[in-house]
Amino acid sequence: MAGTRPDGVGAVSWPFYVLTALALSVGWGIRGNFGHEYGAMIPGALAATAVAILSGRDDWRRRAAYFAMFGALGWSFGGSISYMQVIAYTHSGHSPSVLYGFAGLFVIGFLWAAPGGAGTAFAAFADRDRLAGVFAPLSAVFLVWALQWEAVEPWLARQGYSLNWYDTDWPGALSAPLAVLALATVRRRFDWGTGLVLWMAAGWWVGFLVLVNLLGLRMTPPRGDNWAGCLGMTVGLLLYLARTGFAPVARAGLVCGFAGGVGFAAASMLKLVEVTCGVEANWHSILEQTTGLFNGLALAAALAGPARSAPSAADEGVPSRRWTEAYAVGFVLVLVTYLNLRKNAGEWVRVGAVPATMGGLSAGTWFNLGYAALAVAVLVPLFRHLRRPVALVPVDPLGRAQLLFVVFLWWMTVGNFERALVRFTGQRLVTEGVIAVNAAACTLLALLAAVPTRVGPAHPASGPVPRPRFGRLVAAGLTAAAVSVVVDWGVVRAIYGDRFAGHAKLHVRFGPQAAAANPGPTR
Repeated sequence: MAGTRPDGVGAVSWPFYVLTALALSVGWGIRGNFGHEYGAMIPGALAATAVAILSGRDDWRRRAAYFAMFGALGWSFGGSISYMQVIAYTHSGHSPSVLYGFAGLFVIGFLWAAPGGAGTAFAAFADRDRLAGVFAPLSAVFLVWALQWEAVEPWLARQGYSLNWYDTDWPGALSAPLAVLALATVRRRFDWGTGLVLWMAAGWWVGFLVLVNLLGLRMTPPRGDNWAGCLGMTVGLLLYLARTGFAPVARAGLVCGFAGGVGFAAASMLKLVEVTCGVEANWHSILEQTTGLFNGLALAAALAGPARSAPSAADEGVPSRRWTEAYAVGFVLVLVTYLNLRKNAGEWVRVGAVPATMGGLSAGTWFNLGYAALAVAVLVPLFRHLRRPVALVPVDPLGRAQLLFVVFLWWMTVGNFERALVRFTGQRLVTEGVIAVNAAACTLLALLAAVPTRVGPAHPASGPVPRPRFGRLVAAGLTAAAVSVVVDWGVVRAIYGDRFAGHAKLHVRFGPQAAAANPGPTR
C-alpha cells in the first residue's frame, strides 16, 4: 500500500453517521423481502456509497463505485447464515435458551458485519493496482458460481445426487479456490486477489470441518451450519489482510464486527420490548430495519477514523484501468438489482397478478428479456463513457457518487414496492412506507449534506510502519459483547420471565423441549 496522508481533511460530522445508518436500514428492510446473500448486497452497497459521499474526501468519492461493489460483496456473506431460529430462542421464555439466543445473535451479527466493514475499508485503503488486480479472480469465481448454481447443481439433483451437507454452501466454498487456481495456471502468476480467495476458502473449510464435523457444534439444529464456515472465512480474511499490509482494513472489520454484533442482538431485545405495547404491526420488519440501523452505525464508527486519517488514495502515476469502475457500476446497478428483482415475477404469478405464461413464454422469461434490454441500455453508455464522455455522467467525483447512490437507492426501493404492491395490506406501511420515507431522507442527506471538500497535497508518511496489534481491540469487543448479551437477556427475563413471548415459533435450544424437528432452512 502506498503511504501518503491527506492534508486538510476535516472530521466527519453527524450527517455521516445518520446517512450511513439510514442507508443500511433501508437496504436491510428491502433485504428482508429478498433474502440470502443477494439481498444482503443491497444494504452493503448503499451504506458503503454513503460512506464515500459524506466522508469529506474527494479521493473516496472518486472511488464510490468500488465502495459500492466491495461493500456489497463484504456484507453478502452473512446472508448465508440461518438466524430466524436463533431469534426464536430469545422469545422462548426458557432462560438458558434466551441467553444462548442473544449470544448466537451476537456471533451472527459479527460474522455479517466484520466482512462488510473490511470490504468497505478495502476500497478506501487499496491502491489502484491492488483494486484492479482483484477483478480477474473475482470474475473467475462469479463465473464458476453461476455455472454451478444454474447448471451443475440442478443437473446433479436430476441425477439423484444430494449436495446437502449440514445445509451449507460447501460447493461454493470448494469451487471458488478451484476457479482462482485455474486462472492462476492460465495466467502463470499468483497474485494478491488469488491469495485472498484461497485464504477465505481455506478458513471456511477449517471452520466448518473443525467446529461442526469434528467438535459437533451446531448453532441451530436442524438448520444449516454456514455460521461455522463463515467464522473460519472471516478469520482467514482478517489474517490475510493483516499479513499483507492491510492492518487498517482488518481493524475496520473488527470494529464493525463487534459493534454490529452488539447491535444485531440488541435489535431483537428491543423488538421484545416494543411488542409489549399491544399494537398489531409488522414487528419483524421493524426488527430488520432496526438491525440495519445499528449495523449502519457500526460501519460509520469503523470508517470515521480512517476518513480523518487514512492515507490518500494512491491513484496518481498508476494506470487508471477505468474499465474496472464501469465494471463496478454495472455490478451494482445491473447484476445486484437483477439477482434480487427477478424474484418479483414468481411472486406476481403466485398471487395471481400476472399469468404464469404469456405468448408461450413464462413470466420469468419475459422478465429476463425485459431486464436484458434494460441492461443493454445501462451498460452500453457506461462503457462508451470510457472513450467518449456521456453528458449525463457528472464530471465532479461527488456528483458521480451521488448519482450512483440515488439511482441504486430508488431502483431497489421501487422494485421492492412492486413486489409488495400485488398483496399490499395496511401492515405493509411499516415496511414499504417507512422504507420510502427513509429513502427520501437518504436522498436529501446525500445531495445536501455533502459539502465539496478538497484533499490537500499529499506527502509521504514518515517513520516505521507499526506492527499491527489487535489484542486490546479484541478484548474490548468481547467484553462489550458479553455485557450486552447479559443486559439483553436480563431485560427480556425481567419482562417475560418464563413466559413465551410469541411473535415467533416456539424454539427451545436445551433440555427435553429442545426442538430438532421442523426441517428446512430458515434464514
